[in-house]
Amino acid sequence: MREPESKPVLIVLHQAHSTPGRVGLRLMARGHRLDIRRPRFGDSLPDTLAEHAAAVIFGGPMSANDEDDYIGVETDWIRVALAEEAPFLGLCLGAQMLARHLGAPVTSHPEGRVEVGYYPLRATPAGRELMEWPDYVHHFHREGFELPDGSVLLAEGDIFRNQAFAYGRAAFGIQFHIELTMAMVGRWTRSVAEREPMPGAQAPAAHFTGRALHDWKTARFLDTFLDHWLARDPRNGFGG
Repeated sequence: MREPESKPVLIVLHQAHSTPGRVGLRLMARGHRLDIRRPRFGDSLPDTLAEHAAAVIFGGPMSANDEDDYIGVETDWIRVALAEEAPFLGLCLGAQMLARHLGAPVTSHPEGRVEVGYYPLRATPAGRELMEWPDYVHHFHREGFELPDGSVLLAEGDIFRNQAFAYGRAAFGIQFHIELTMAMVGRWTRSVAEREPMPGAQAPAAHFTGRALHDWKTARFLDTFLDHWLARDPRNGFGG
């Protein structure tokens, strides 16, 4: 007898050639199809997540504060996931959209610093209760989010303090990149080399060194996190 097919995961991307990277690969390995949509290029978002197992909004070079229509559409749409208590994950820009949707500001660093490369990460007591976290992670952002009211801080850093948070029963925002593949590192470091130096940004070679030293910890975290996130039971509440 055939087992019932797993529901797809909604994937929201922001550039024509963006991919969900390792997150997408891990989701497919768990039996989920990927329903990839790009509202920036005219794709719509569903009115309900009843036919989806979860939703992920990924990152991009734009700002959550931009006035482009699709930024507002995606940020407002998050209410669907929250209202239905469906598993929702915001990565980098997606985390900032989640924070903004919940009323928290997204701003640049007061000294103009950025996080581009590998930087230390510290789990909070609430984060450690959930799972083991990597101690160095890859970043590529120039803005950060304040902690939304009613959310739980799970991990923090030195330059931008708020690095990961949970809200409600199944929503998570993560500022760092758990989806990064080696091919993505190559593309992104070319972007670093082509830009003017940014305060605090690491040179391209440091990205590859950091990956060699630390990526195995992020990969292990991703597997643990996805299993935890996809199994969220709304009746259990946070930590269930």
